[in-house]
Amino acid sequence: MKKLFFTGLILLILGNKSFAQCEIKNRVLADGSMIYYSYPEVFYTTKSKSLKINIVTDKESYFVALQPTPFPEKKIGKKITDDLVIHLADKNAYKLTHYDTQYIQNDSVMQVLYLIDSKDLEAFSKFEALVATINMKGTEFIRDYNFKLHKDEIVKQLACFLKKEDK
Repeated sequence: MKKLFFTGLILLILGNKSFAQCEIKNRVLADGSMIYYSYPEVFYTTKSKSLKINIVTDKESYFVALQPTPFPEKKIGKKITDDLVIHLADKNAYKLTHYDTQYIQNDSVMQVLYLIDSKDLEAFSKFEALVATINMKGTEFIRDYNFKLHKDEIVKQLACFLKKEDK
């Protein structure tokens, strides 16, 4: 009986985790448009810096949102306008166009949005991310983040959004 109980409990926990991965939030922007997003996951972390990533969409375009720590003050951070290069497990590098730099949650979080080109969406939904290269003006210029954690999170988050759109 105990075995059956613990097996059921484990299946319940695993089932809840898979549902939690597809937890999509939405927010109405000041211009009245709706955006959909999932919670950021840590892709890289050391004692001195970290990087969180999540997918944001308006149901037409898909964006990779980066939250680097530490981040520059607003005056300098708004100068971050270079594109992002992400290397995927298919051994290709993909250039994502800078879309916007935002300071959110009372300026305690910096978020930089990069547009995934529609022709690259399939690759991002199949291959895990390995490295991101970002020009962090005002801090240390070019930063390379060799992903150590949740490399497949972009794939998982895109699967959630693309599955919801199919319905």
